[in-house]
Amino acid sequence: MSENGAKTPVDFWFDPLCPWAWMTSRWMLEVEKVRDIEVRWHVMSLAVLNEDKIDELPEEYAENIRPGGKAWGPVRVATAVKQLHGDEAVGKLYTALGTRIHNKDQGGTEESIAGALAEAGLPADLIAYAKKDTYDTELRASHKEGIDKVGQDVGTPVIAVPGADGKQLAFFGPVVTPAPKGEEAAKLWDGTLMVASIPGFYEIKRTRTQGPIFE
Repeated sequence: MSENGAKTPVDFWFDPLCPWAWMTSRWMLEVEKVRDIEVRWHVMSLAVLNEDKIDELPEEYAENIRPGGKAWGPVRVATAVKQLHGDEAVGKLYTALGTRIHNKDQGGTEESIAGALAEAGLPADLIAYAKKDTYDTELRASHKEGIDKVGQDVGTPVIAVPGADGKQLAFFGPVVTPAPKGEEAAKLWDGTLMVASIPGFYEIKRTRTQGPIFE
């Protein structure tokens, strides 16, 4: 908790299509229950991140991130929600959309987005932004803000939190499955902040032996 008694803000950048960001986001909601933090949701884009690498990517993935590809609809709608309805609405949309994309395996289709908008209590006509570049400038700015904090060689999610000196600590991940709950969620949060606060610390990693476990 900050010195004025307010909850500590935690900025979280996500692309709705990323299953690992989804896992981490569900963990952050658990952390909110056991630590005095408040998550602020921001959009980043795997399409923007990889648009300069299209020729190096598998064809199906490359097709999704090209202009008009499937990777653009969810982030465009989420950005429109951010601009028109604010942070809290983005969090509600992400929960509804991520549940459809990942837990229910419906993908980031327009049907999934429309259903998520309805569940989040947002206007149905926001679905039109899935095919519009109206807020692409804001989308790219949000993406750049997050990725600039950690560097170009990572993906989503990006988390930033105030450090002891008032400056933000930012890092990619953690990558974890399933999303820890209760005291396990708190332990991972405390440990992540501990290593992230060490000057010169960059990476800890081991081979993934299982895919995302959606609960």
